[in-house]
Amino acid sequence: MPAVLTVTVPFFALVLAGYLAAQRRVLPESAIPGLNAFVLYFALPAMLFRFGAGTPLFDLLNPVVLAVWLLCALLIVFVTIAFTLSPAVNLKDAAFGALVAAFPNTGFMGVPLLAALFGPAAAGPTISIILADLFVTSSLCIALAQAHDASGHGARDAALKALRGTLANPLPWAIAAGAVFSVAGWSLPGPLDAVVKMLAEAATPVALFTIGAVVWRAGRHAHTRTPPAQFLPVAAIKLVLHPLLVFAVGAAAVAMGAPLTPFQLTVLTLAAALPSASNVSLLAERYGADNGRVARIILASTAAAFVSFTGLATLLGVSPRA
Repeated sequence: MPAVLTVTVPFFALVLAGYLAAQRRVLPESAIPGLNAFVLYFALPAMLFRFGAGTPLFDLLNPVVLAVWLLCALLIVFVTIAFTLSPAVNLKDAAFGALVAAFPNTGFMGVPLLAALFGPAAAGPTISIILADLFVTSSLCIALAQAHDASGHGARDAALKALRGTLANPLPWAIAAGAVFSVAGWSLPGPLDAVVKMLAEAATPVALFTIGAVVWRAGRHAHTRTPPAQFLPVAAIKLVLHPLLVFAVGAAAVAMGAPLTPFQLTVLTLAAALPSASNVSLLAERYGADNGRVARIILASTAAAFVSFTGLATLLGVSPRA
């Protein structure tokens, strides 16, 4: 068995377990929001705080990493909109399709998976990606989704609402708190540190299980039935074009003398190869977009990512840390 499979098989198996548990009603649908809340408000913030506290500030906010990632995200957004906009897919739906094409599931899946592959050193680039996508990519796509308002107020108000939503998200605050502890050289008192450690250790299995359950729920509550021609190409953009673009832009930046290490480039490339963020279906439903199409893109990218992500990691010569 290739070494990478020893990491990716358990991760994707837990996602599948969550999907099947929800599908077979072993996990009641009413319990899924509770699982999601536990991961979002307790376990994942604890994990990100610990990573942030143990990572130098420059690695958390590396300007080269942020520049490469954001440039690629913007290109993916506009390429996806240009490719999918049609009489059957309006601007709002195209914008949310672009969001799932450019926004990987870095929080719930990427942080633990990349840390398992590369060790704690992967936290810096991964956290930079989370911040870039939360504050820029999602706000841009939501603003574009509302751009049909001729006055322009719809897009502007939507962007401000998205930014307010990001500030209400506990993940950036957990990262910021960890960065403060890193810069100040502080540490938590023993009992509190033990609680945070226990929550952080629960993040990986519960987050992966929750992804599967959330993907099932998104598909079940989809309001429309979308033909494959409207969602499979976007899943392919997410899993194939996005990582290729990140690798190409990063390699070009290195050739021009940018201080981007091969390690950082590999982490960025594999982060781009992650499946689409599962929470985008909720955003699509909230803003009145075609959540059926978005849910099918997420489901297709999550199912196919086991093969594509594992294959890319193997091709890049990734050797999981013992």
